[in-house]
Amino acid sequence: MLTEDGLEALVGALLRRGYRVIGPTVREGAIVLDEISSAAELPVGWTAEQEAGSYRLRRRADRARFGWAVGPHSAKRLLFPPSERLLSVRRSRGGLVVHGGVAQMPPQALLGARPCDLAAIAVQDRVLLGGAWADPAYQARRERLFVVAVNCGEAGGTCFCVSMGTGPAATAGFDLVLTELIDPDRGQPSYLIRAGTPAGQEVLAELAGRAATPAEVEAAAEVVARTAQSMGRRLDTAGLHQVLTGQPEHPRWQEVATRCLTCANCTLVCPTCFCHTVEDTSDLSGEHAERWRRWDSCFTLDFSYVHGGSVRPSVRARYRQWLTHKLATWIDQFGTSGCVGCGRCITWCPVGIDITEEVRALRGPGGSA
Repeated sequence: MLTEDGLEALVGALLRRGYRVIGPTVREGAIVLDEISSAAELPVGWTAEQEAGSYRLRRRADRARFGWAVGPHSAKRLLFPPSERLLSVRRSRGGLVVHGGVAQMPPQALLGARPCDLAAIAVQDRVLLGGAWADPAYQARRERLFVVAVNCGEAGGTCFCVSMGTGPAATAGFDLVLTELIDPDRGQPSYLIRAGTPAGQEVLAELAGRAATPAEVEAAAEVVARTAQSMGRRLDTAGLHQVLTGQPEHPRWQEVATRCLTCANCTLVCPTCFCHTVEDTSDLSGEHAERWRRWDSCFTLDFSYVHGGSVRPSVRARYRQWLTHKLATWIDQFGTSGCVGCGRCITWCPVGIDITEEVRALRGPGGSA
């Protein structure tokens, strides 16, 4: 068990090992991921109310650091950055000088990863590390990532991780995992902690904690069980592949298209979406050029552009592609669903389109989401 001081000691232990510690913190009205140097920078006493198209912070009556579900950021930002230079070319007297390859990646420690985000990392690993070709930049960051997970003690209004089998308890993919327990009288937190890897065990051995009592272990299990019973959404995955791929002309595709802004918010906040574009740029003198990789989205008209025009010119076609790939054909490609039930796409959709509601509609009258 760790106290509040023990959590501070954990951050210190990671910093001493040379990790850049990334954790949740309050900024600009949201709980986001940013570099921290102290546990005091965590969102102490904050929670977030989330519904379709709605996110709002509010104060809690206690000192919980992790009394909220997920924010707009996920581990994808650390491992697969929104913008990354792949190479640069400069003209010299001797010809062209090319600088490329994978730069030295600083080791990073992610503090506060939720079980759904661990599942998302595993999905991205299949996409970007599996098969014959591994993405070298992703691989370099992934190999130098230390993960401190947190079992969820509170479900968000848009969460449905239980439906996807990805939470609210972490089962794999972490070096250390915490469960936050709140003293009902004083409102102070303590943390049940266990290691998942030798690297995690090494850090744990340095912390001045104590063995958990049977009552504390039971209380931690109750926290997770209570969270599982309070999911804000649910999604029935039975027969979902046929529901989505077998109805390309269902009228619901056009109905949702009349609301969708194709803003790509859903794909940008999604922890598993990996679509990107590669751009070459040069300065006005023609002496220097660079190649950049940037996040893109299947919702943008140019993403599916080939000679002669876009393959998916309508909003209807682009939304159908996204939902069908995420929940059905992703499984054909990578052997897993592309959705981990975090609910971010629902919360951060400016018009409140709900992925679970769309599945329910496609199932027809009497169908479950």
